[in-house]
Amino acid sequence: MSAIKIVITGGPCAGKTTGMSWIQNHLERFGYTVLFVPETATELIGGGVCPWTCGTNLDYQKCQLRLQKEKEEIFEMAASTMKKDKLIIVCDRGFMDNKAYMTDEEFEAAAAYIGKDPIELRDSYDAVFHLVTAAKGAEEYYTQANNEARYETVEQAAALDDKFIAAWTGHPHLRVIDNSTDFEGKLKRLINEIIMFLGEPDPIEIERKYLIEYPDLEAMEADPMCRKVEIVQTYLKSNDDEEYRVRKRGENGHYVYYETSKSRKGGLKRLQVERRLTEDQYLDLLEEADPDCHPIEKTRYYYTYERQYFEIDIYPFWKDKAIVEIELSSEDQEVKFPPQLRLIREVTGEEEYKNAALARNR
Repeated sequence: MSAIKIVITGGPCAGKTTGMSWIQNHLERFGYTVLFVPETATELIGGGVCPWTCGTNLDYQKCQLRLQKEKEEIFEMAASTMKKDKLIIVCDRGFMDNKAYMTDEEFEAAAAYIGKDPIELRDSYDAVFHLVTAAKGAEEYYTQANNEARYETVEQAAALDDKFIAAWTGHPHLRVIDNSTDFEGKLKRLINEIIMFLGEPDPIEIERKYLIEYPDLEAMEADPMCRKVEIVQTYLKSNDDEEYRVRKRGENGHYVYYETSKSRKGGLKRLQVERRLTEDQYLDLLEEADPDCHPIEKTRYYYTYERQYFEIDIYPFWKDKAIVEIELSSEDQEVKFPPQLRLIREVTGEEEYKNAALARNR
């Protein structure tokens, strides 16, 4: 069984260092063995390898991506030798953090240097948790004193925070933890999001779904907080009370594959179990496709707004409407709807707007 791999990211002075200690203490209580991959930029800059000492910024970024890749591979190799039922690798920043310091062309060149595609790098992690910089909402606590690699002003830190979120937008499980509470409350919310993702004690999904007017796709694609991916979702043979499917998602010819089963737990809650597949495993499972369901092909736009992560699904058979979904941390959590999306109504729980129903009724 491969280890779960997550990223803890965020703007400068966001609380990552303290957060790592909280993660270890809390996850060990749930029986996890926790492995930490240290922040690569801090190691390099502390050793004199910096963007301003290398020949160019791209030269530096190639060094950082290569070291990041090798470190993660070492941790994954070590994890594969450990006879542990519950094992998690926690990365202090990940590949996409580098993108905040580069143009798209530079990042593609740096990714190619280590033999990867940007989509592969982003989706190589199971989940991403972004801690918002103290420079946004807790300015009095912003400091450069506790990290020798930190040099940003408050204004620069706030702008960089947005770039980090934009770089990770498009990942299937991105969560943003803001400064709406005190620091202890912020870390408690981080731990809660991680615990929910891990499914402790049960992998419960709380989701709301909305019907919207067909959006302005050109405007969305121009927004740095929005990212488009292509999805093919195929339903497999299952019991009446269970939804069983496989999914191919990605862009530009680069895909990742998932197997998911869901069952209703009452209200908005659903028990969900998901695992990553190889391409061969995915193709094998397609042999078990439900003959009564057509594969669902859709374009999904991941959109970050007010620290919420929306999924906007565009279907080729609809020209006047679309679906928006958002996962919540509690059933009574307020949803702040983006003003540029024209809401028709909420359709949470309505059978006709579920993907499984759309697959049967087309």
